[in-house]
Amino acid sequence: MSDRLRVRLSTARLYLVCDEQPDAFLAAVLGAGVDILQLRMKDAGEEAVVAAGRRFARAAERFGALFVLNDRPDLVAAVGADGVHVGQDDVSVDEARAIIGPDRLIGLSTHSPEQVEAAAGVPVDYIGVGPVHATPTKPGRPPVGLELVRYAAAHATVPFFAIGGISPSNLEAVRDAGAERIAVVRALTDAADPVAATRSLRRGLGEPAHETAAKVRLGAA
Repeated sequence: MSDRLRVRLSTARLYLVCDEQPDAFLAAVLGAGVDILQLRMKDAGEEAVVAAGRRFARAAERFGALFVLNDRPDLVAAVGADGVHVGQDDVSVDEARAIIGPDRLIGLSTHSPEQVEAAAGVPVDYIGVGPVHATPTKPGRPPVGLELVRYAAAHATVPFFAIGGISPSNLEAVRDAGAERIAVVRALTDAADPVAATRSLRRGLGEPAHETAAKVRLGAA
C-alpha cells in the first residue's frame, strides 16, 4: 500500500480539510478536482468519527482521492483511512507511526522554520505550512504570512501544503512564494458553488480540474 499512496500524494495539489459533510458535497468537490480529503471532528465522539470517516473513505475511493483522518491514529484502520494528520500539540509523529504502521501516510502541521526543519527528522510524508493568513478555523494562531511558505519551499524535505485563509483571490501570491500545493477549508465549505470554487482553485494551481480528476481516477484504476 505504501508505494501506491505515496505516488498519489506526490501528484496531489488540492487538499480539503473539513468537518462532517453530506455525500453530495463530497462528490461535488472530489469530482471537480480535490485530491486529498481530511475529516476533522475535534470535539466529536468515537462513534460519530467512525461513522463519518467510513463515508468519507468511500467517497475518496470512488474518485481516486486520498482520505486522511485528523488527530485519531487509533481510528485510522477502523474507518479505512489512508493516513492521519497530527498537529504540534497532538499525539507525536513517532507514536502515530507506531499505531498506524509503516504503510499509511502521516501529515504534520508546522508553524515556524524550526518546525519545518524538525519535520525532516521524524517519519512524516508531508507537512502543512501555515496559517498563511488569519483564519477562524485556527483561533488564537497568528498568521505566518508568506515568509514561511518561502522558507518551506527552500527547506522542506517532504511535500508541503500551504494552508490558512487561502482562496482564489490570494492564491497567486501563495504560488509565487513557492507553494505548489494548498490546503483549504472555508474556500470550499463556505462556497455558494463548491464545484465552481474547486475548479477555480485548480486553475489557480495551474492544472485544469477536469484533466486532473481524470488522471487521478486513471492512476487509481
